[in-house]
Amino acid sequence: MKPAVLITGGSRGIGAATAWLAAQQGWAVAVNFTQDAQAAHAVAARIQASGGQAMAVQADVGDATQVMAMFAQVDQAVADWNAHWAGLVNSAGVVDQAQRVEDMTLERIERMLRINVIGPIVCAREAIGRLSLRHGGQGGSIVNLSSVAARLGAAGQYVDYAASKGAIDSFTIGLARELATEGIRVNAVRPGIIDTDIHASGGQPDRASQLAPHIPMQRPGTAQEVAQAIVWLLGEQSSYCTGGIIDIAGGR
Repeated sequence: MKPAVLITGGSRGIGAATAWLAAQQGWAVAVNFTQDAQAAHAVAARIQASGGQAMAVQADVGDATQVMAMFAQVDQAVADWNAHWAGLVNSAGVVDQAQRVEDMTLERIERMLRINVIGPIVCAREAIGRLSLRHGGQGGSIVNLSSVAARLGAAGQYVDYAASKGAIDSFTIGLARELATEGIRVNAVRPGIIDTDIHASGGQPDRASQLAPHIPMQRPGTAQEVAQAIVWLLGEQSSYCTGGIIDIAGGR
């Protein structure tokens, strides 16, 4: 049976690149999106056109009720594909406008933590029930998206974002140890400056190119470069890797 993976935030950037690469390596893919249905369906259609199996599924990962409904939809698709649950990529996340902490509203901080921390934890909870040998699953892999901001702090820009990704680092390590005997590996990738449209959502569309001189490799990374690491962590090639955090940051 073909392995199936749910990729949150799969309609754009790193998530979309991961969906395409995973499909090329034999995964059936559920592409989650929050608002941009057209982009998510385009990702799924491209996979289908290449002979793969894919679907687009809407849910705000910051809403636990929507997350549970999403997993139920993917359950049905996995059955229809004659596949089996084997992976989760927690790629959905948000940034915000550059701002000092004393100027941040409670609404901003709560949104950041709800989507970037609570969402991945709830998604992992649902995935564990489907993957864990303890619960009758066949095992699998969870890959979380962190950020180099977790160790740099993002002072004067978005300390709340950096803190949310620091939480993901801790969550990755703890969950990996908790599930190590249940057939589930848990790892994270920690991208640096990657040339995707997430910078535009934070009000800095040219941020990747502007920061290139400050990166040891003198260029931003690409979504495809991050996707390569994610798909490696999903698969059996990384079978002895759990609790790991891989920096993909050009030396930053």
